[in-house]
Amino acid sequence: MEQNRISFYDQISRNKWKSFFLMLMIVLVFVLFGFVIGKALGPLYFTGIMILSIIISIFYIWIGYFFSDKIALASVNAKPASERDYPQFHNSVEGLSLASGMPKPKLYVMENSEINAFASGRDPQHAVICVTTGALKKLDKQELEGVLSHELSHVANFDIRFMTLVAVLVGMIAIISQIFLRSLWFRGNRDNDSKGNVIFMLIGIVLAILAPIVVQIVQLAISRKREYVADASAVKFIRSPTGLVKALKKIDAENPSSDERQKINKAVAPLFISDPFKRKIQNLFSTHPPIRERIAILERM
Repeated sequence: MEQNRISFYDQISRNKWKSFFLMLMIVLVFVLFGFVIGKALGPLYFTGIMILSIIISIFYIWIGYFFSDKIALASVNAKPASERDYPQFHNSVEGLSLASGMPKPKLYVMENSEINAFASGRDPQHAVICVTTGALKKLDKQELEGVLSHELSHVANFDIRFMTLVAVLVGMIAIISQIFLRSLWFRGNRDNDSKGNVIFMLIGIVLAILAPIVVQIVQLAISRKREYVADASAVKFIRSPTGLVKALKKIDAENPSSDERQKINKAVAPLFISDPFKRKIQNLFSTHPPIRERIAILERM
């Protein structure tokens, strides 16, 4: 069975490459869409759309990038975790931070009986880790360190920065699509439109409808790949998958109540170590890979 073992180095490298490849797909969709619009309506029109979409995207992403941690914490009503009230939480993060060579992030706790956690912040110097009260009560020291290692891995891998860049491209495509489709209402029929322009116009309409859906699917696929990377990086930090495997098994066995689900905003669901809504059906729009698949991979490391 030795040939079936998985190296966490290989797992990290493989999924990082897959993430970059998926991001390249978003870039190619963006370039193709821009080319079609330029052909259909002319380069000056496309330049105008680009400038407007870039301004809107930069403003939106600037807020999200610099205030992502504050937005995420406020959305779940998280409170600072004091060392007096949560000594094990602080001791575990301090030890893992020293082992990984990263500064200790700010620690927060959110009132929720289910086991979950998330990390946010644009870089290790501005990182936060938030865990549920359920995680602190139900996980032993080894399991908690497995979860915290996963979250520290997101910080170490600059996942917030990477996903922000992806969000910029996805957001620009969505904005360009909306501007293009809405502008067609004001454009009307033009007799001087050539047959070639009409063809590109039709292609542009199809892309404007499909491109935002396609890139959102790709964005979620990237998010799932980053979870695999964080799992493998957690094993790299603590040199053992046992704690994280045991924690994920406990998470998989839980069945959150509707009250607990309502406490979490769907917009921040991708940040958590597992889907807080426990959606059973896995599809292209899933925010997380299947927990049992993650467990199976970790058990082979």
